[in-house]
Amino acid sequence: MTQDELKKMVAKAALEYVEVGTIVGVGTGSTANHFIDYLAGIKHKIDGTVASSEASAERLRSHGIPVLDLNEVDDISVYVDGADEATRHRHLIKGGGGALTREKIVAAVARRFVCIADETKLVDVLGAFPLPLEVIPMARSYIAREMVKLGGRPQWREGFVTDNGNHILDVHNLQITDPVALESELNQYAGMVTVGIFARRPADVLLLGTREGVKTI
Repeated sequence: MTQDELKKMVAKAALEYVEVGTIVGVGTGSTANHFIDYLAGIKHKIDGTVASSEASAERLRSHGIPVLDLNEVDDISVYVDGADEATRHRHLIKGGGGALTREKIVAAVARRFVCIADETKLVDVLGAFPLPLEVIPMARSYIAREMVKLGGRPQWREGFVTDNGNHILDVHNLQITDPVALESELNQYAGMVTVGIFARRPADVLLLGTREGVKTI
């Protein structure tokens, strides 16, 4: 099976977590796009969606699926999104697509966070995938210097601006043995908007697409 076929497999499996008559949070990226396409088949069963990026909102609307502003929503039953890396503790690195801030906000509101990924994303220790940081533009160089002090090798994602008007630093060379502690530490830097570690609020369910089928962690 190809990697794309594995992504489609877990995206379809995530439909089981969609509750009838509720608002569904929808993530960003290639695996989330497959989920959106499958969600279109049951759009009459849900009350609407909240999207974590403009790109996902556009894809949802193209299927005729209502997209709501999070400020108008009291409750999200489930948030479905992919990951760049995931551990068996359901700690994640996200932000490869640059939507980490809105992804983290929607995940915080959702009663259940279902992460969908193919088996290549499962790791023992986070950090082989460069850690994305969304930063206020004027703080970019300052935060980059601080990351060097931590042993990281930051790289500005030049030419990319987030939906919130901010910059992304991708930090290479980190071995994240305590994701919760590092997420908390990095959150304290002035000018830091969002850290791409999702550990303080991890996924509740990790669905992995494997050649033997979908595994649930």
